[in-house]
Amino acid sequence: QVQLVESGGGTVQAGGSLRLSCAASGAFRSINTMGWHRQAPGKQRDLVATVTSGGSTNYADSVKGRFSISRDNAKNTVYLQMNSLKSEDTAVYYCAANIRQLFRASDYWGQGTQVTVSS
Repeated sequence: QVQLVESGGGTVQAGGSLRLSCAASGAFRSINTMGWHRQAPGKQRDLVATVTSGGSTNYADSVKGRFSISRDNAKNTVYLQMNSLKSEDTAVYYCAANIRQLFRASDYWGQGTQVTVSS
């Protein structure tokens, strides 16, 4: 069974930094795109950033220049370095990955980790 486990959330003051990690475990052949999404109270879940298996990245306009996504393929882990945090970054952050098992690839989600930015 494939699992994504996030860590690194917490509370930080505006202007501060946090680093999120998400590790994939279980039986699978490979991991394609990995990414982070976030959902603030009363709002829809939005894409934050993605990184392909080859290292190409994509960011939401709201986080460009402040957040950086990276991955360690040997550890099946994706990271999100968040700098210059703002109160509007407060949300539950979810890791997602497209993972290939024996015959097909499927999308998997982590359980979410809370990030709270206090002003």
